[in-house]
Amino acid sequence: MRASVIIPTYRRPHLLDRCLSAVAGQEVAPDDFEVIVADDAASEQSRRQVERRAGHFPFSVRYLAVTATQGPAAARNAGWRAARGQILAFTDDDCIPDAHWLRAGLDAFERDHQIAAATGRMVVPLPENPTDYERNEAGLEQAEFVTANCFVRRDILDAIGGFDEQFTAAWREDSDLHFRLLRGGYRIVRTADAVVVHPVRPAPWGISLSQQRKTFHDALLFKKHPQLYRDRIRRHPPWDYYASVAALGTSVAGAIAGAPVAVAIGTGTYLAMTARFCARRLQRTSSAPRHVAEMIVTSALIPPLSVFWRVRGAVRFGVRFF
Repeated sequence: MRASVIIPTYRRPHLLDRCLSAVAGQEVAPDDFEVIVADDAASEQSRRQVERRAGHFPFSVRYLAVTATQGPAAARNAGWRAARGQILAFTDDDCIPDAHWLRAGLDAFERDHQIAAATGRMVVPLPENPTDYERNEAGLEQAEFVTANCFVRRDILDAIGGFDEQFTAAWREDSDLHFRLLRGGYRIVRTADAVVVHPVRPAPWGISLSQQRKTFHDALLFKKHPQLYRDRIRRHPPWDYYASVAALGTSVAGAIAGAPVAVAIGTGTYLAMTARFCARRLQRTSSAPRHVAEMIVTSALIPPLSVFWRVRGAVRFGVRFF
């Protein structure tokens, strides 16, 4: 068997159905590939869903319950280790692979037998006036290497030990794999014809606050690959966040010490920095009152939350991560 398509999933039946339908339309002979759905929730509903759909597909579709370490990295590991294909094609349950996606990925390996991995092109459709969250999600289009659209030779993935399951959230596990391939001297190519569409899902008000916890795993990535992190992720620490937190701390300390001048300086600086941050986030995004209100509130809270998760990650992984 030439290829195995690995799809991790977690309690998103409607999105999984949409993804499976897209995979069913691939321009590859049914005998040349299989599909493995690795369910991080080990849900009986998902098992029944996949087994019901499998009967309508001309290619092999298998359901795999992931019951050990949780997270998408662990689900992908369980998936590829159970796979039979020589080329492992990864996408996510909330994605829509183009009909030519798998063929384009396999063609890259047929043109050059020396490559270890290939990464395709992400497309994130946005409305005319996107929210800040939607615009940030569109950053996937510029990402160097994402597991929503990549292909890796099985022997290479086996040689480097697969995905690092310390990345328990859907964040930075793809960068870690990318960096380990680079540091191992393996060749990676980009194939623009392998297209995956990633529609932005509706998000609750204030979604950017809960997303700050992702920074926790930035600390792990930095510990493992400090130079590549600085070169390809973030060249400098978020000094503006630190300055904002310092200003807020000055205001609080002044209030405790009964120093009105310190309170005035700290509060004024914090509000000015928050206003600047908010204005930057509102550029080229929606001006709807609800969105503007969200930007005002979250712009005030993001810096301290981000610093909190950075410090927590630094302590957890034992790294000087600033």
